[in-house]
Amino acid sequence: MKRTILLRLMTLMASSIVISSLSHAQVENIDFLRSAPADGAKLLEAYVTPWVNAFGAGLNGSWYNTAKPHKWTGFDITLGLNVGMVPASAETFDVSSLGLSTALSGTGEAPTIAGPASEGPPMTYSQSGVPLASFNTPPGTSWGYIPVPTLQVGFGLPLGTELKGRFVPRLPIKDGDIMLWGAGLMHSITQYIRGDELLPFDVSVFGGYTWLRGNVPLTLLPDPELYPYAYSDFNPETSFLGQNLRATVTAWNAGAIGSVNLKVITFYAGLGYSDSRTVIDLEGYYPTPVLMTPAGLPPYAEYTDDGVISAEDFPDIDIRNFSGLRANVGFRLKMSVFTFHVDYTRSQYNVISTGLGLSFR
Repeated sequence: MKRTILLRLMTLMASSIVISSLSHAQVENIDFLRSAPADGAKLLEAYVTPWVNAFGAGLNGSWYNTAKPHKWTGFDITLGLNVGMVPASAETFDVSSLGLSTALSGTGEAPTIAGPASEGPPMTYSQSGVPLASFNTPPGTSWGYIPVPTLQVGFGLPLGTELKGRFVPRLPIKDGDIMLWGAGLMHSITQYIRGDELLPFDVSVFGGYTWLRGNVPLTLLPDPELYPYAYSDFNPETSFLGQNLRATVTAWNAGAIGSVNLKVITFYAGLGYSDSRTVIDLEGYYPTPVLMTPAGLPPYAEYTDDGVISAEDFPDIDIRNFSGLRANVGFRLKMSVFTFHVDYTRSQYNVISTGLGLSFR
């Protein structure tokens, strides 16, 4: 019964948090994909990277709240919430630094998805000197805190070892979805010290890996100002409905943990190395303008079958997120079988974590 209630609470919490985050995203303001595929991919990567990095940092949180592994057959169920924080330096990017092609012109500082809620500099997509599309880079959300909920189970094994697992089944979020799983292992070092049962502290080594996949629907339709469209194989009302952004995030961290275990409160700290990676794939078809050069008439832009870009035409977006040292410190309160913990992780993208749990042995 308790497990069912906790699962329902986790599902409600995860859904509300992710929906709240996605509601900030400008998934319908992706005019920059009307340009050449390589340029569109570079702008998309620069725009979403801060949230991606903060999310990856959050996935590495709440793995532990003590350095003392469960005894054999002991276990815990913990609902955690990790908030990855975007640094101020990642709120904007320089358009000129992206290496865009000569077909796409524009300069200046543009907001990332976590940046100011105002449009970025104007951009112009041209061919043979003829402007085909003009747009501003999308506004930010002024939102630099990315919540990542986790439901985790720890189980005590022999030889001072604890196995940890986390899992979120596929959850529908608006028109998209999200799912997650992860595994970790903690092993006691203190057990190798003679008289370890009398020591007021514990030291362990830990390693954890998390995998997450999410789908977010996109909307990019032909420019209504250039109607009527000259499509023969595509229907402007139905052919572009399958647009989707699929993100696969992997995160891992490894290091040493130390804790001082008192009667009710436990103070713990960890030092280690973390890394995360995000691969973004686009799905569906995307309309772009085509240069028309009729004999005896000025050139102009039109939406035709030749301008429809398949998701396969976009280059891979592989964001090697931050990697490096991470250090965290926190405390846990234990009242009977109930636990509550809070900790702070310092790294390139800082994380605040908190959680509630049930713990036995």
